[in-house]
Amino acid sequence: MSLFSTFDISASAMQAQSMRLNTVASNLANAESATSSNGQPYRAKQVVFQATPIGPAGGVGVKVAQVVEDQTPPRLMYDPHNPVADANGYVAMPNVNVVEEMTNMLSASRSYQTNADVMNTAKTLLQRTLQLATA
Repeated sequence: MSLFSTFDISASAMQAQSMRLNTVASNLANAESATSSNGQPYRAKQVVFQATPIGPAGGVGVKVAQVVEDQTPPRLMYDPHNPVADANGYVAMPNVNVVEEMTNMLSASRSYQTNADVMNTAKTLLQRTLQLATA
């Protein structure tokens, strides 16, 4: 595996983490929405990663295989005055766990930053190698 493959592997991870961050942002934005565009309560989405070969040298990167909906049942909130409340006065709210989403956001953010650091370190190593060759 060449040093240049490091850039491809880190870039694939950054793209995957970026998709994860977008999904977390969508989940947090809809955490308190009583209905979604289809009239049902919003369901939290989760990103599923998959290892993927990168380049001919045998490196392994990551890609987003799919985005799945969380099958946890919606939270029921008692609000008899809400127009979407059922006959018992309960409103089905999204199954988004805000604490879990914040944890996902921190994890994705740290992973993204770590891959950016790997790319910067690889760039520095390549620059120093070129400096050795010219000296």
